[in-house]
Amino acid sequence: MMKKSPLILCLMLAVIQCLSVGVSNAQNTGDVKDVVTIDVLPQNSIYHRIWQPYIARWGKDHYVAAYGLQLSGKTDMGDMMCSITRDGGKTWSPPTKIFDHQIPDGSQRYAYANAVLYLPEGHKTLWFFGMKCPIAQRNSEESELVAAYSCDGGVSWTPVNINVNHLGPIITCAHPVAVMENGIRKYLLAGHRNTLQKDPTGDREQFVLQSYDLINWELASYIPRPDEVWVHEGVMDEGDQPGEIKMVMRTAQYYSERKALPVPRAYSSVSRDNGKTWSMAVEEPALWNTASKGFYGKDSKGRHIYVYNDDERSIRRGLYYVVKEPGKDWSKPRLFYWDNNCNSYPTLIEKEPGVFLCVWDSSDDLNTKRTAIRFGILNLNE
Repeated sequence: MMKKSPLILCLMLAVIQCLSVGVSNAQNTGDVKDVVTIDVLPQNSIYHRIWQPYIARWGKDHYVAAYGLQLSGKTDMGDMMCSITRDGGKTWSPPTKIFDHQIPDGSQRYAYANAVLYLPEGHKTLWFFGMKCPIAQRNSEESELVAAYSCDGGVSWTPVNINVNHLGPIITCAHPVAVMENGIRKYLLAGHRNTLQKDPTGDREQFVLQSYDLINWELASYIPRPDEVWVHEGVMDEGDQPGEIKMVMRTAQYYSERKALPVPRAYSSVSRDNGKTWSMAVEEPALWNTASKGFYGKDSKGRHIYVYNDDERSIRRGLYYVVKEPGKDWSKPRLFYWDNNCNSYPTLIEKEPGVFLCVWDSSDDLNTKRTAIRFGILNLNE
């Protein structure tokens, strides 16, 4: 029998070691499992990035994802897309357009941003909320609220004219929250504006809109804040106490919007009267935030979860999360997802107690952002 040379043995060992490392890395991307790619940035197209997804559950294994394709030459506006799955997220349909920048709205042309999906409890109408901005603008800071609905689980969409009795731009990136008031369901929607970016007499404020039918909206309240802190991109859910609504917000320096706070933390505010008034926004010592949107929510077991980027502003590589059991402190951070790439803007919805469907924008390397939309499942019970 012929003896294997030392060189061949060394090569075989090296190959085995590389394969082992590859398997280890593939399995060590975080606690989100069954990760698949919903869509990728089209090559050689008019689009520069694919970004900011949202997810809704239409049926047992029928999920709907909405997200944006960003136009080249624009900072954060483009077309609003939709993809659906009927097999629990294993495969996703080719995307269709919810809002198309090439189709005029009356005599005006708009680009769109910040996809949000919302399925009211007990309803079979899926709502899309987002923003439209005059196409001549470079970014979406001058946006108006826009909406559409689907009665067939995201297969087709019908735009709807909504009435907003509120002056000024509206930027939103989280779904409405329903509360009961005098036996009537009321919807609250977090929004903010950033008129200071282009107007020295403008401001940067987080506020809440309210509606009883998802079509007619009016101002409910502003979120009080410290003078030096810009709170924005708020996400609402139940708070720690019964009847309490809590909003957790992204932060930045008020007069330097691209800079994180000296102590980079999210801020929160609480309402105990169905959104009419809110407490002064305060630092959340356990919730890291470097001027990037995080996700805040509560599962049906009473646990709160916060998902965030832990690196410096604009890097946005790994996503991490912390969990707060009822009556306890926030947990130590755990890896949500990272695969030697860039990830941001996570959104989660609960599929069953403690199990979340997750979407976020992602990429395939450390140097490029927002080239893919990804889906996965996070199980807090494991």
